[in-house]
Amino acid sequence: MSFVPPGTGWPDDPATADTPVALDPADVRRLAAASDTLAELTARQSVCRACPRLVEWREEVARVKRRAFAEETYWGRPVPGWGDEHPRILVVGLAPAAHGGNRTGRIFTGDRSGDWLFASLHRCGLAAQATSTHAGDGQRLLGARVMAPVRCAPPANKPTPAEKAACQPWMSRELALVARDVRVIVALGGYAWQAVWPVLKEAGYELPRLRPPFGHGAEVELRHAGAPVTLLGCYHPSQQNTFTGRVTAQMLDDVFTRARSLAV
Repeated sequence: MSFVPPGTGWPDDPATADTPVALDPADVRRLAAASDTLAELTARQSVCRACPRLVEWREEVARVKRRAFAEETYWGRPVPGWGDEHPRILVVGLAPAAHGGNRTGRIFTGDRSGDWLFASLHRCGLAAQATSTHAGDGQRLLGARVMAPVRCAPPANKPTPAEKAACQPWMSRELALVARDVRVIVALGGYAWQAVWPVLKEAGYELPRLRPPFGHGAEVELRHAGAPVTLLGCYHPSQQNTFTGRVTAQMLDDVFTRARSLAV
């Protein structure tokens, strides 16, 4: 088996053997729109098979594995949104890493980017622990939730435009379900910044007429149902960015400290 079957005991698996499976983009749109709760939505996200290339890749990676994790069972399924069900802060990334979220079953968990992200969230009072290593490790987000525009690990970390479009309804519905509580959205990297705008529009946010450019520390004032919401830009804590010093721990802490102050 190249993926964990739903309902077989993986820690925090949101799905069961009876969870409906999206087999194409039309199914994604239908099942996302019909999800009345986060629990229902994340379960359906976690069993999606709408994009054949991504399904083949994520399951091949789970079968072959990386040598360092050869003895581990890989999740090998889409990685759903995760965190507080009533978040004041949303953190938006790119997609799960092949040997990170695709292995552990939790977004931003088990790779270097996640190490940097969760350490910063913990320092800023938004995570219960400084590390996130695997599902069921006791980690909790405090007033925050993490999601990604693409839920499956893509080859070379590059989903196609069609794959992004197919996955968008999952994120749109997730944002709509938590929008009442959210006061800050942190976009990690230019990809997340671009991906979040159409999702915000679908979820009913009031947006500026012109889309501001991405930048680290960029702030854009939005509104939802009359309430103020701030979109913050933050460089992605990718291995390339952290190794080159483009992103430092202090830079991440500054963004999340700002997010926390705005979310009160």
